Amino acid sequence: MDLPRSFTIRESTHRILNPFTPEKLATLGAALRMPAGASILDLCSGKGELLCTWAAAHGVTGTGVDISTVFVSAARERAAELGVADRVTFVHGDASTYASPELVDVAACLGGTHIGGGAAGTVALLERQLRPGGVLLIGDCFWRSEPPSQEAIEGCHAATRDDFNTLPGLVERFGGLGFDVVEMVLADEDSWDRYAAAQWMNIRRWLDANPDDELAPELRAELEHDPLRHTRFRRHLLGWGVFALMRR
Repeated sequence: MDLPRSFTIRESTHRILNPFTPEKLATLGAALRMPAGASILDLCSGKGELLCTWAAAHGVTGTGVDISTVFVSAARERAAELGVADRVTFVHGDASTYASPELVDVAACLGGTHIGGGAAGTVALLERQLRPGGVLLIGDCFWRSEPPSQEAIEGCHAATRDDFNTLPGLVERFGGLGFDVVEMVLADEDSWDRYAAAQWMNIRRWLDANPDDELAPELRAELEHDPLRHTRFRRHLLGWGVFALMRR
């Protein structure tokens, strides 16, 4: 059980595996006003930047779960680097089936809503792990503006227009599920650039070092096409943000 190797190549230098800058992640952590010792469960935790930096800045504790052995190893290294390895734990496993041994104060899934079959299913999955009165964090995509064509939809990693909601539609959906939206921090075009463009450099460096690898043709094709898709479609059509929810 692991991610395909292409993911770890593409995001080899990333600490945050979403179109979110360190500044936005810090803004979100401060906005939640978590007390020291608050417990967090982070599903699809990637390289652990949320848990590690929030443990260092706010004294929280927590567990991260991710399917990638490479990312889990990087998260443990980050925890040691920031001196918080006694407060955060990282588990290699399937986030969609993970059950926390104790209910937590904050349950999060940033950019991994596939584990619940979409935003609604992931909200339900997270709520099962949450203490009464706790905060649920969900990171997801939305349309910033109407995609003009099927080509634009596919250029944003979607199959149909209905794969993503609008921002008001997403907020309305959370309300329909019985939650108040109590905070949000949204990516912007620069956030998308830092996430996507860093992938192009990672791919190019890897291709230069591994020209005969079996993945080289696939990643070469991606490098040739993705910058145009990003600049034509994704950076202005597709939004992404983290929403803090509390049960009504």
